[in-house]
Amino acid sequence: MHFRQINKNIRRIALTLVTSLAAASAAHAGNWCEGGIWVDAMLGSYHIKPDPNTHFEQFNPGLGVECWLNNQWALTAGGFRNSLRRPSYYGGVVWAREVAHWGIVRIAAIGGIISGYNYGNWGLGHDHTIGPVVAPIVMVEYKRVGANFIVIPPIPSDHLPFTIGFQAKVKF
Repeated sequence: MHFRQINKNIRRIALTLVTSLAAASAAHAGNWCEGGIWVDAMLGSYHIKPDPNTHFEQFNPGLGVECWLNNQWALTAGGFRNSLRRPSYYGGVVWAREVAHWGIVRIAAIGGIISGYNYGNWGLGHDHTIGPVVAPIVMVEYKRVGANFIVIPPIPSDHLPFTIGFQAKVKF
């Protein structure tokens, strides 16, 4: 990767962070996020039974924000460098039923859109790189720190297998 491309990616990540924090502050001020605001740091991923001839990037840096509207629903958005070394941006809704909550562990689901992958005929945009995502999440939260383990379904048109994404998060 050339220096200009790295510099461009750093600017995008910085812009995402500033936008996320500004949105979080504005949402908090507007009392949208009564359930709390979490800032997520995407750290990496683990690919389950990948094709031996492919190499996926395991380190996937990125930033995101979760705006919890109440104890069960949240809006989320962010960006990261995906396993195919492309920039990805996502937005969606998180649903975490209260009955799926045991101590510091919660089971949730995310539904929304994500960019940066080849979705073939299912994709949107001029190059079909924006598509739907529905994934279960295991959230571990203790006071103001936590982690998300996201089980991402395969994307066959990009030869991407089931993947587990890892995020660390802090509550504001």
